[in-house]
Amino acid sequence: MSPTTLSAGPDHGHVTFLGAGPGDPGLLTLRAVEALANADVLVAEHDVLDVVRAHARPGVAVLDTDTGPPSPVAAAPSASSAATSADTFSGTGTPQLTVVDGASTTVGAPAVRDAAHLVTEAARGGKRVVRAVSGDPGLDTYATGEMLACAAAGVPFEVVPGVAAAVGVPAYAGVPLRDAQGADVRFVDARTASERCWTEVGASDGTVVVSATLETVAAAAGELVAAGRKPDTPLTVTVAGTTTRQRTWTATLGTIAQVLKQAKVLPSPEGGRPVIAVVGERSAAAQRDQLSWFESKPLFGWRVLVPRTKEQAASLSDQLRSYGAVPHEVPTIAVEPPRTPQQMERAVKGLVTGRYEWIAFTSVNAVKAVREKFEEYGLDARAFAGIKVAAVGEQTARALVAFGVKPDLVPSGEQSAAGLLEDWPPYDPVFDPIDRVFLPRADIATETLVAGLIELGWEVDDVTAYRTVRASPPPAETREAIKGGGFDAVLFTSSSTVRNLVGIAGKPHNVTVIACIGPATAKTAEEHGLRVDVMAPEPSVHKLAEALADFGLRRRAAALEAGDPVTRPSERRPGARRRRNTT
Repeated sequence: MSPTTLSAGPDHGHVTFLGAGPGDPGLLTLRAVEALANADVLVAEHDVLDVVRAHARPGVAVLDTDTGPPSPVAAAPSASSAATSADTFSGTGTPQLTVVDGASTTVGAPAVRDAAHLVTEAARGGKRVVRAVSGDPGLDTYATGEMLACAAAGVPFEVVPGVAAAVGVPAYAGVPLRDAQGADVRFVDARTASERCWTEVGASDGTVVVSATLETVAAAAGELVAAGRKPDTPLTVTVAGTTTRQRTWTATLGTIAQVLKQAKVLPSPEGGRPVIAVVGERSAAAQRDQLSWFESKPLFGWRVLVPRTKEQAASLSDQLRSYGAVPHEVPTIAVEPPRTPQQMERAVKGLVTGRYEWIAFTSVNAVKAVREKFEEYGLDARAFAGIKVAAVGEQTARALVAFGVKPDLVPSGEQSAAGLLEDWPPYDPVFDPIDRVFLPRADIATETLVAGLIELGWEVDDVTAYRTVRASPPPAETREAIKGGGFDAVLFTSSSTVRNLVGIAGKPHNVTVIACIGPATAKTAEEHGLRVDVMAPEPSVHKLAEALADFGLRRRAAALEAGDPVTRPSERRPGARRRRNTT
């Protein structure tokens, strides 16, 4: 248990005021993740919930509430979140509860609107309450009042600091607030700044970090000029900072209004979106060109379609996020048990009784199928004692290690059935007391491995461990995005993913970058009328993601060399508008 963790008994709970950071879920602290995992009740505005709820345990009650006008440093609410906030309260002002895992639970929260009552009453009922706020609780407009309410009610509380937007957003925009020469750094909330405040920061030559909105940032710049700052003082303005919607403009105090107008972001109904502006020499364009590490990622903001199941796509999606992409997982196949399970049952019993010298796993699904059968019989990884285990690739090997089995053979070269055969030893009656291999696999698997093992002198029990069937179509919105060019790229990891995606969702738009794992998959894509733009140098999903990132990097470099703006592929389609992606 953390030294700062407060215990909760049946008659008294506690409240954790937690900073969720400026928008990037990766900026949550370890202490924040720990507090979320132990929470009984989670209270937060909608946008903050999107950041923290993934770390909450199943069954936690979630209060989606709104404590008042949005803080200038908070992330901008989307149209969907605005609708959610409007629906949060009934006509009597009663907050509606939703639950992370969809189960029906209640926390006995009172029928009042303000968060101070919500957190104190839930804690009085013995609950561990996490009150999550954007940025850092110390800079939140309402958190201090809620802490005072807890203190007055005798409710114990703790504070878990978070990354403040005024600090985190400039870091992601490539705008240092201080350097070796040093400088004063002033933080100004344009919404509440007094005339005296503007006069003081205007007279200073230090860095000024201004929390404002798109509509008000030009007025804030005018206040600084009126207070003594030179109109040619460099200025950067960042919207949706630390998320893949981030966008930064470089200007001066005198030109920012014109720059935003030329960028066609003003006038706009979204003019109320919060921004962080940094005023001073450290925000100059020359420095930002070298320090803009986040927005210059090779796939920054790209919506990438990953047609794999959630389990299969997890590590691939993480890799894509590291390149700045927004992965969207769409299962194209569903895995079902074999129609006749007797063959699998006999093979597993043979595994235990010593029928096999080897067992070869060709997929994560094969590992899962055998593991489930083991659990059905009350067996565990110890049943593999004395049996050599082969895995067709690194992902399958990791699934085996998670099962408690370290594979004896993984291809040293190509991660495929052919690569496995290259390293597979021929049967030797002197050294191999048993000549049989157990091969659990899909019903539609190719015969490459079976034929190769037989040629090496082995007998093979080729067993259908699971069936692959076409998945249900994705939601209408996803289908429309696929056919209409809403995705920037799609990763095809097999011929079946091509056929199944086209079958359940339609053919990707011609502006979408098509990336294929190998020649066979590329051929299938071309047969379906798709232009293949990227192919992995070797048949590995991670090499495929790397190849797409290299493509994006070259595309970005070409645009910059030509003096053109860097755009995403989806922005090339007729009538395309800037899409607001999720983090």
